[in-house]
Amino acid sequence: MSFVIYPAIDMRGGQCVRLTQGDYNKETIYGDSPFDMAKSFVDAGAEWIHMVDLDGAKDGQRINDRFVIEAAKKLPAKVQIGGGIRTEEDVRHYLDNGVDRVIIGSLAVSQPELVKEWLRKYGEKIVIGLDAKDGFVATHGWLETSSLKAVDLGKELAEAGAETFIFTDIATDGMLSGPNIEAVAELARATGKTVIASGGVSSLADLHKVKQYEQDGVNGVIVGKAIYTGQFTVREALEEVK
Repeated sequence: MSFVIYPAIDMRGGQCVRLTQGDYNKETIYGDSPFDMAKSFVDAGAEWIHMVDLDGAKDGQRINDRFVIEAAKKLPAKVQIGGGIRTEEDVRHYLDNGVDRVIIGSLAVSQPELVKEWLRKYGEKIVIGLDAKDGFVATHGWLETSSLKAVDLGKELAEAGAETFIFTDIATDGMLSGPNIEAVAELARATGKTVIASGGVSSLADLHKVKQYEQDGVNGVIVGKAIYTGQFTVREALEEVK
């Protein structure tokens, strides 16, 4: 499998936004159509789109799902969605409407047995999102930090069938300060599974650095703010990791 660039679309109130370190009070709006944004990324060559329902993550229910489904149905790319997925009905709603993967975050901490059941049922269509603060898992739109280590939870869920993890270091997210590559690689080595790096990418050099850990199982990177602020384009990112 080749190294994947996942351009990110974070949705709030139907708009494309970015938060700094997950802070809902530090929001920048970058566009008013998630679909148009997704289309522009696909037109630039992206094969995957990473979408996050920020309203859903905060409120615990699907809110911006229609934009996700529109992208999944109309664009020749794969779509993964996180945020506000709390029930099996949520999972099915997305998978039945053409979405390729759903990302489970908070529930992996609060209801691990339920998530293990979904892993048995839906296999690789369930991605585990581990958002960590100082190595500990943060939940509910990063508003709370648990006493659970990301690596420990990763190992437990890998044994239950999880094939793909997304690791976000909250300290770096939206800061353009470079990703916490060591933590990403540590999770990949500990679980023996595929890990997608998220948070902090600021330059093409950062992408190159992440790709160096491909043999450890790090096989993709989610890029948001760097694209929106013009550090590089989706096309340039894809070229860099070829």
